[in-house]
Amino acid sequence: MAQAALHAGTASRRSVFELFGRRLPEGRRYGVVAGTGRFLDALADFRFGPAEIDHLAEQRIVDDATLDYLRDYRFSGSIWGYAEGDVFFPGSPLLIVEGTFVEAVILETIALSIYNHDCAVAGAASRMTLAAGGRPCIEMGSRRTHEWAAVASARAAYIAGFDTTSNLEAGRRYGIPSAGTSAHSFTLLHDSEEAAFTAQIESLGKSTTLLVDTYDVAEAVQSAVRLAGKGLGAVRLDSGDLVAQAHEVRAQLDSLGATSTRIVVTSDLDEYAIAALAAAPVDAYGVGTSLVTGSGAPTAGLVYKLVARADDSGELISVAKASKDKTSIGGRKHARRRLDEKGVARAELVGIGEIPGGPGDLDLLVPLVRDGEIVGAEPVDAARDRHRERLAQLPGKSHRLSKGEPVIPTVFVDEHPDPTLALGGTR
Repeated sequence: MAQAALHAGTASRRSVFELFGRRLPEGRRYGVVAGTGRFLDALADFRFGPAEIDHLAEQRIVDDATLDYLRDYRFSGSIWGYAEGDVFFPGSPLLIVEGTFVEAVILETIALSIYNHDCAVAGAASRMTLAAGGRPCIEMGSRRTHEWAAVASARAAYIAGFDTTSNLEAGRRYGIPSAGTSAHSFTLLHDSEEAAFTAQIESLGKSTTLLVDTYDVAEAVQSAVRLAGKGLGAVRLDSGDLVAQAHEVRAQLDSLGATSTRIVVTSDLDEYAIAALAAAPVDAYGVGTSLVTGSGAPTAGLVYKLVARADDSGELISVAKASKDKTSIGGRKHARRRLDEKGVARAELVGIGEIPGGPGDLDLLVPLVRDGEIVGAEPVDAARDRHRERLAQLPGKSHRLSKGEPVIPTVFVDEHPDPTLALGGTR
């Protein structure tokens, strides 16, 4: 596309691209914005260096004019988007990219790959932390995904409410608190379970977490308390009927005087398994596979579409795909979230041109890049705080794990909307 547009003389046309989803993953009631910070980091370093240029030239993928353009590629346009940690709905314009056609279209893959992955993980993480009801969740998915996707997953999960990660690179890179436990291999390494527990306690202290289901759980708990004392930090359960075992282990710990020792559970947990453990005496959850794969929705289903471009006179005009099954709405969008008098979200308003606001409405698009300069970078904790705040503004049914429609409708507003808009149609 870049080569053909450069050849046609249309590459420099002012263009507006929009990143959005036509729908949420099946049954989900809201989506979670994640990946903004990673996208901005990637954009800052987005270059075609000598190795990339040489490959394109050697393989004759593009012509010399395109190679010359790519050698000097820098995004010089402007970008707006939903702030990281916010929630979104079908049709929400998560990212608005404005620049020349060629410089904006080149960003399509990097934007979609980051947002589709991170939003999927964050959406699953948000559901899991809601199901946990305030009990801490530990991200433990590094062994179940690509090594760099694991780092991104830990970041997205933290934004959506997870408390810690076992991924040390995520801790180093993003300042996410790290936590973890030993594996069964550590117990099996030693001549006895008691020898393994002794080594761990002597090295890491009595506050450590001991894995107690390698052999017999009751015997392991007995040994753990005898070796560490009543101040043992935690025990971990990783197999079997977790609900029944949690009750049994809690009763045993209490009978031994270890009333402050916590119980951590793992073993292929998802939001439904976590919800099933709500009445069990569990203190924390470790989640891996289901989290990093989006708990059944490994991609957020987002697309990146041209919605406006300049005509021959330089005037910006709306353009849109009009195929039978995948229509889109043209025009440079604005977005607001309508809140009622109690501060509860009632609709996502998306329109071309400014949208008149109600007294408590939220402006959803914030500047991220201005004339090529990144202006929207923020700490990951800011996104985490924002997610907590936005979740609190959603109607109560957003907490349901059962499949359902988006918790609020997306209403497309005409260019001259009636400020007393009746909420009904969806985009």
